[in-house]
Amino acid sequence: MNNAFDFQVLRRFPDVAGHNLVAVDATDRLVLAEAASAVEEASARQVVVVGDRYGAMTLGAIALHGADGVRVHQDLLTGEQSLAHNAVRAGVTVGFEQLPLTPELFVGATVVLGQLPKSLDALREVAQLAATNANPGVRLFLGGRVKHMTHAMNDVLADSFTEVRASLARQKSRVLMAGHPRADARASGFPMRQHHADLDLWVCAHGAAFAGTKLDLGTRFLLELMDDMHPAASSAVDLGCGTGVIAATLARARPQLSVLATDESAGAVSSALATMAANGLTERVQVLRDDAMSTLPDASVDLIACNPPFHRGTSVDEGAAQRLFEAAGRVLRPGGEMWTVFNSHLAYRGQLSRAVGPTRVMGRNARFTVTVSTRSGAGGMGVS
Repeated sequence: MNNAFDFQVLRRFPDVAGHNLVAVDATDRLVLAEAASAVEEASARQVVVVGDRYGAMTLGAIALHGADGVRVHQDLLTGEQSLAHNAVRAGVTVGFEQLPLTPELFVGATVVLGQLPKSLDALREVAQLAATNANPGVRLFLGGRVKHMTHAMNDVLADSFTEVRASLARQKSRVLMAGHPRADARASGFPMRQHHADLDLWVCAHGAAFAGTKLDLGTRFLLELMDDMHPAASSAVDLGCGTGVIAATLARARPQLSVLATDESAGAVSSALATMAANGLTERVQVLRDDAMSTLPDASVDLIACNPPFHRGTSVDEGAAQRLFEAAGRVLRPGGEMWTVFNSHLAYRGQLSRAVGPTRVMGRNARFTVTVSTRSGAGGMGVS
């Protein structure tokens, strides 16, 4: 064990910062402590890390417990970037590789470390993949804050493993430990798919995709106003696309429109790709994993549609939406439009006006507000 490793050097960069947003927490530390002996006994490439937010588990497993050839899957692109930056900060630049959430991630693994995801479907996908592809002696150590943990998480793990137990709580965190894969454990059933007859649309979803195969109520409200969205647009972006419902609907309604669906979540991008394939839209919609349209040129898009997130995992995080609004202000052409749907209690209209341009309310129901922001030639011009 190397006690010289200092968690304090880790940062969230390039993710947003905030007083309640940290790069390493008690859960990271507790998972590493509970799994210490298992990690130290593992051979090269037998340790897998899932859901490592900013690299604390990956770098800690290597620096503190001698893990080598760690296979890592992080759903968010900013998580991957944070791990890369923190590896340099901590002086631990070798000993891990990034992989997609597929069976290959788990083949031969004896230890799986991670943060418990917010979604039970996301946990189920990890459990199924681990139980049916890892070493028969694999042990899972998945931690979370006690206030966000439920008995349903134990039940999901018990569907794939015969042994599931919880650690003692420490600093308001706890670790669920699972082992002994069931002989009848189900292979991964993801992506799931569901047909929505009112839209005649198949929606496909991996576990990490927001709303799963359901049609999010905010997205549904936004789609009701689709005919009003910049009729002359030749290019459109579904920003934070999730399962790709907005992109698919736009592409079918407007054959002349060049449509891009983009999200920083690997689960969302995989889901959107599956949605396009299920609806025969693979050739019509480009799907891209990107952080806030960072790879798109300035002033290159006519129309952006967005149902922005206001949570980061289990934390309220309005900064994520602000980054999307600022990106839209950069990427939209003068006269371009950003259509946004959000929970009405959120003060997004002013943010949109400052980041994009004059913003009008186009629809409001009991729960959601839809606005359109028009990009001026010189940037945001205040609330109209």
